[in-house]
Amino acid sequence: MAFEHSIRSGQRLLRCGYTTGTCAALAAQGAARLLLTGKAPDCLTVLTPKGWEVSVSPSECRWQEEQAVCSVEKDAGDDADVTDGLAITATVTRCKTSGITIDGGNGVGRVTKPGLDQPVGAAAINRVPRQMIEQQVKQVCQENGYTGGLKVIISIRGGEEAARRTFNPQLGVEGGLSILGTSGIVEPMSEQAIVDTIALEIHQHATLSKRLILTPGNYGSDFLHTQGWDACGVPVVKCSNFLGEALDCAAVEKVEQLLFVGHIGKLVKVAGGIMNTHSRYADCRTEIFCAHAALCGATTQTCCALMGAATADACLEILEREHLREPVINSILQAMQTHLQRRVGDGCTIGAVVFSNQFGLLGITRPAKEILQQWQKK
Repeated sequence: MAFEHSIRSGQRLLRCGYTTGTCAALAAQGAARLLLTGKAPDCLTVLTPKGWEVSVSPSECRWQEEQAVCSVEKDAGDDADVTDGLAITATVTRCKTSGITIDGGNGVGRVTKPGLDQPVGAAAINRVPRQMIEQQVKQVCQENGYTGGLKVIISIRGGEEAARRTFNPQLGVEGGLSILGTSGIVEPMSEQAIVDTIALEIHQHATLSKRLILTPGNYGSDFLHTQGWDACGVPVVKCSNFLGEALDCAAVEKVEQLLFVGHIGKLVKVAGGIMNTHSRYADCRTEIFCAHAALCGATTQTCCALMGAATADACLEILEREHLREPVINSILQAMQTHLQRRVGDGCTIGAVVFSNQFGLLGITRPAKEILQQWQKK
């Protein structure tokens, strides 16, 4: 049965899909129902974290000796990726230990580097999908009066091969795909539609104010609120990965003061002159950390560790251990400032603020400090 939700992108309607996490939760529900009732369900339904219901027919639901097996096909809607059409399978068995145990099987990757959503050695099933799987299985147990333990193994046919076409190997997820999703829903949108929306929003704000804050997304918005900077009365525009286009729009609209606030995982790329921060265009975070660490006197061993890190936060942990975090961040900030100012030109004063979820505020360029001081006086 089709998932009938769409979003508008310009003059087109694009069909939404659902994440591998939603598929895993549905499959776990189906396998648990078969195990505890003896009957294979015809339809599976889950309420996603976004609040949308997803109802599907399982592609298979069968016994395998004393195990119940259920599969759900991934439907990415009009935002198809390597996981689209793959079968996400849950195998559920009774176990002597209490509670619900969740692990990954064939086609689901294992975390081999620190800094990811799950610890090293764990299956690459992220936190929200784990919660969804557990919730669905618990609900089936309650409906059937079952108080014993269950073990849930999530697997993906063809997952190991498909993972080679993703960034998983570079991130430190080996042997398969990740089970992902925070909203449970895949919402497609064309890049041009996003850029047009950003341009329109900047234009609207620029008619009233020549001051502007740009941030890639929700992390930046939350950080602004935590710092109290959203109370300065300056408009905030989310620019997603399209930093370069947003800066161009701000220059066209003759914005005079611009503050760019973002997570180091995205903004570190700007130090290399990269103005579209999506990983499909460039993912040189570790290379930039390594180059600036070398400039700050890091050893070869430290540089090798940085090159092998899975995330920006993992790089920061390495630098912290070597007492290099502050000088390296300052060096990166100087490079970022150069590239940002060059992009907007002389008519706009721009500054940058970087933070991480783990370490909080990391650094502020000199123009950013001056901009904030002026705004906070008004």
